[in-house]
Amino acid sequence: MEFLGDVLAWFLDPENWKGPAGIPSRMWEHIQISVVATVAAAAVALPPALWLGHRRRGGFVAVAAVNIGRAVPSFAIMALFLPISIRLGLGLGFWPTLLALFALALPPIFTNTYTGVRDVDPALVEAGHGMGMTDGEVLRRIEAPMASPVILAALRVSAVQVVATAPLAALVAWGGLGRYIVDGFAVQDNVRVLAGGVLVALLSVTTEIVLGAVEKRVVPKGLTTTEEVIPGAHA
Repeated sequence: MEFLGDVLAWFLDPENWKGPAGIPSRMWEHIQISVVATVAAAAVALPPALWLGHRRRGGFVAVAAVNIGRAVPSFAIMALFLPISIRLGLGLGFWPTLLALFALALPPIFTNTYTGVRDVDPALVEAGHGMGMTDGEVLRRIEAPMASPVILAALRVSAVQVVATAPLAALVAWGGLGRYIVDGFAVQDNVRVLAGGVLVALLSVTTEIVLGAVEKRVVPKGLTTTEEVIPGAHA
């Protein structure tokens, strides 16, 4: 109980809410890199996955290639890219972390999008063509809306995984909430370590809740959200 009291006192200390090392600043750094990584992964994964799912071809090779990212731990990607980032003058923390989080988010977005579009009832697609729709119109007006539950589920789960993995950024001299955990371990400050863990957990849960609410509002009525092929996170 005394330890938990110390953690509460840490959160109530005004000094921990000020300056570049304060909670708001660290939270913003964490959110910033998480959003950039997730949006970048979506921008890269969605167009080819939508088109391949619509064409119902090439999916096996494409999904297998993208899923290579599952086999490589995020920290290994950061470690591999760190010397390259330094050599290119990109700095220590942001770009290696961004690449690792990008690789983490990409497979589930691509896989779910491809699978969701591919599995749309062929009768609906045929009906669209029968009404004179082009391939692009069928994709935009029939297949994408029908696949939206699994696509949005992938975006949501990927975002949560990215938020939960982003603390690794502190190991390569970036900021974010992971600084509390890494710096706390460095000086054996268990209060700071637990506080950092609590903040990461709260942000992950908040991300889940917010994106879940968005998902419910965006998904067309009558469709249910199904998480189909969500790979696990790799730290």
